[in-house]
Amino acid sequence: MNGATRLAVCAVLATAGAASALVPLVDGASWLADAVLLLAVQSAVGALARRVPLPRTATVALQALATLLLLTVVFVRDRAVAGLLPGPDAFRQFAELLRQGGDDIGRYAIPAPATPGIELMLVGGVLVVGLAVDALAVTFRHAAPAGMPLLALYSVGAGLTRDATDWLWFLAAAAGYLLLLLAEGRERLTRWGRVFGEGSGASAPARTGRRIGVLALGTALAVPLVLPAIDGGLLSPRGRGGDGHGEGGTISAVNPVVSLRDSLNQPENREVLRYRTSLEAPRDQYLRIVALDHFDGRTWRPSERQITDVPERLPAPAGLSPEVRTLRVTTSVAASDTYAQTYLPLPFPADSVRADGRWRYEPEGRSLIGDHGQTTRGLRYQVTSLLPQPTAEQLARAPEPPERMRGEYTQVPATLPEVVARRAREVTAGAGNAYERAVKLQDWFAVSGGFQYDTGVRSGDGDDAIASFLEAKRGFCVHFSFSMAAMARTLGIPARVAVGFTAGSPQGDGTMSVGSKDAHAWPELYFEGAGWTRFEPTPSRGAPPEYTVTRDPAGAGAGDPGAPVPDRSPGTLPAPSRGGTGPTPGRAEAGSVSLDGSSSTASAPVVWAAAAGALLLVLFLAVPVWRVGIRARRLGEGSPEERTLAAWRELTDSAWDYGIAPDRSRTPRGSVERIVSAGALDAAAAAAAGRVATAVEGALYAPRPVPPGDLAGDVALVRAGLRTSAGRVARVRAVLAPPSARQLVARLRRRG
Repeated sequence: MNGATRLAVCAVLATAGAASALVPLVDGASWLADAVLLLAVQSAVGALARRVPLPRTATVALQALATLLLLTVVFVRDRAVAGLLPGPDAFRQFAELLRQGGDDIGRYAIPAPATPGIELMLVGGVLVVGLAVDALAVTFRHAAPAGMPLLALYSVGAGLTRDATDWLWFLAAAAGYLLLLLAEGRERLTRWGRVFGEGSGASAPARTGRRIGVLALGTALAVPLVLPAIDGGLLSPRGRGGDGHGEGGTISAVNPVVSLRDSLNQPENREVLRYRTSLEAPRDQYLRIVALDHFDGRTWRPSERQITDVPERLPAPAGLSPEVRTLRVTTSVAASDTYAQTYLPLPFPADSVRADGRWRYEPEGRSLIGDHGQTTRGLRYQVTSLLPQPTAEQLARAPEPPERMRGEYTQVPATLPEVVARRAREVTAGAGNAYERAVKLQDWFAVSGGFQYDTGVRSGDGDDAIASFLEAKRGFCVHFSFSMAAMARTLGIPARVAVGFTAGSPQGDGTMSVGSKDAHAWPELYFEGAGWTRFEPTPSRGAPPEYTVTRDPAGAGAGDPGAPVPDRSPGTLPAPSRGGTGPTPGRAEAGSVSLDGSSSTASAPVVWAAAAGALLLVLFLAVPVWRVGIRARRLGEGSPEERTLAAWRELTDSAWDYGIAPDRSRTPRGSVERIVSAGALDAAAAAAAGRVATAVEGALYAPRPVPPGDLAGDVALVRAGLRTSAGRVARVRAVLAPPSARQLVARLRRRG
């Protein structure tokens, strides 16, 4: 293996080592295998271009073209021309996948599913970094600066994950970079002569370099283990990255997304949770994940809140009076092995929670958030909760909420269209109090307003999204809950949006099964004495609370009498079904919630086929690209004498490409006469060929050669004349399979 090949291989290994730090970010590592395979093809293209040789910039450009073709075949082949060449449709699909990938990054928690958008961003990013590393280390022979793109790639994964395998990814990335540096050092040594074997003294620098590298890696891994940790002050970890102790830490909301539509549209209802409850009517027990309380007119999201350790008993719910009847409910929950939510689904309001793992408590929303990557995957936990049962009379007589509640939870932005507040006033006209206005809003959405439940409608996040929904009257739970909460705020009623699951479906063994299709969002309105109170504006979804529905004497709406009654006796809770991959959580750093499924874009056979096709295409284009590179180099470099001789070689090779083989026995003037005759050149092309021949004779034989004129222009005139007089087949052959390329084969044989 020569020095350039060794450098190229080490560049691929270094890039793969840095990319391995991204493995914890995504569920599954098949994308990395695909990326390494495409990296190898990209590197092979560069090796072939350098062996031709092509100019350095042309080599990088050819590799970039090959990378684009590879990504096209793997990700958007159905939109490509002939399944290979990217056209306008392919680029639009790339843009859409990147947009979806950006949304998915903000939607999912670590580890996220390898959705098409995320996989394109991962594989494409690795290939871009790999191209930069190959260009710096191999094409331009500067391996040290190649550490910058490698560091950038490694930092993405290292900055987002904190787990027990961090040392492994660091070791892979650092070892790859050191290997690249050692390969470059060896290649530099070979320029001075033969590199002796291991038994000679000349190998000592190489052995010393390897020992220094191993010592440096070992030190970097061992020193952090023996140094004391630094707690408190400016260096204290915050939020999820905190140490899990004490009062410190916050949870931030950075552009969260609540995307339930894909879960609701899934062809199968994949089980994510299974629970057993002491409640006789589980239909009223929603499992709440997070509360969205910040409304900017475009989106609802959680506010930045202080988080603490989970107390043994959670504080009393805000605003809940002893006068309101409550039921104490005990619930045992088992999460699927494929459900990795960062927020713990809980009945609201929870009173105490027993769950293994690292969990933190956010008091305002009464949510439990996983710390240091803690998720619900396969978790079993027990919750004691209170089920408030206020009466309509109690809610109607509720006093004004505290000023803090009114100040924070009735805010609406100035950008909210005026039609939202106007419609809220119209719908609630005649109501005598806040409770009656809330019920009128719920009934308008769920019953009398002409709204239709439709999961195919996009959720939207523009300033006019709510106004558009009120006009179209089609949507799913996100539309209904977001809109009712916003309208309630315009009426002075404190409101927020809760996200989680409805009660699920009763099973024959007495448990309740919660599936992906039970994902839901609903508004919570605050009434002093009852606290945060659930409403259900979404038609045909969930269960409207008792205090919002008028019951007839026969007890209508008491539930389905034929439904199985859960067994509330002690017993073992069965594990959730393992069918499907299950919903995947929202991104913890963003405080978002998502219950989307996942899918992968490219299978291994497709990737191999794409790589093989791209390699064949590169081989097909290698000769034409080599010919163009040779022509550009000949006509643009060297001293006047060198450029004259190079122009002559280009002229004879151009004639050879059009079927006029060179005749070494002829003089330059004789060769030109033969080319003019056989090529049927016109007067201008013949005169240009004659000027090139005269310049060559002067360069070879004149004691003081006359500086040549525009020989590049003369050669171009000759080529144009040859092309004009040649037939169609000869013109195609001159471009795609020029006979002068035989020199390339001869050169490769000499090098081999």
